[in-house]
Amino acid sequence: MQHIDFELDRDHVELNQLLKLVGLCDSGGAGKAIVASGAVTVDGEVELRKTCKIRAGQVVVLDDVEIRVRAV
Repeated sequence: MQHIDFELDRDHVELNQLLKLVGLCDSGGAGKAIVASGAVTVDGEVELRKTCKIRAGQVVVLDDVEIRVRAV
């Protein structure tokens, strides 16, 4: 599994934007489609809310990529 550490410089980031910012999709719209497909988990649970607020300490997984969100 590939691991990505994402440094969060604000209170939260929307899930679809996080996927875009780490390079797993080309746009926020593509990120929304990926989330809607049920392919993304947040802290081990499938997340279908496209603009779910992701905060420091959470772990997002898409396919074989794990994104650890950390505070700056």
